[in-house]
Amino acid sequence: MTAIGVFALQGNVREHLAMLTEVGVDAVPVRRPAELARVDALVLPGGESTTMDKLARSFELFEPLQKRIADGMPVFGTCAGMIMLADEITGGISGQETLGGLDVTVRRNAFGRQVDSFEADLEFAAFDTPYHAVFIRAPWVERVGQDVEVLSTVRSGPAAGRIVAVRHDRLLATSFHPEMTGDARLHGYFAELVRGL
Repeated sequence: MTAIGVFALQGNVREHLAMLTEVGVDAVPVRRPAELARVDALVLPGGESTTMDKLARSFELFEPLQKRIADGMPVFGTCAGMIMLADEITGGISGQETLGGLDVTVRRNAFGRQVDSFEADLEFAAFDTPYHAVFIRAPWVERVGQDVEVLSTVRSGPAAGRIVAVRHDRLLATSFHPEMTGDARLHGYFAELVRGL
């Protein structure tokens, strides 16, 4: 059975594990390099990107994660996880580093503070019906590289046209929290990407 890990040092770990189980994969919390070595792919959940960076270093996961990503491990980054995958960030704190691998520029906290959080229905070509997304202090993508596919944008309101979901080869990232919706379609999309390798 395909094993997909969830970076389990911060964020909505339990919710992501439940969604992955729902789509039929072996869902594994990852806190140590030995656990990372046992999974086929990884979810980087939402949380606080600078804290995730520090925790990954404290638990000696940062460099093994960078290496696995560079070696082609599929990764699904959500909210802060998108920031962690981005090759470039704006609005970060001084010295903030990312795992990289995704040829995008992401603006940290682009949609504003926690009080500015919102929900929106998004169109995805892979889905027959809109996907209800929850945005909490969310980033957005300001620049995509030549080989990055834009999967969804905000359709209306002050953020209309902003890129909120992308894919580049084996890397998938969303600005929002798919684990908070009860809709497992994006986790299923990622699981199919992993199974197809």
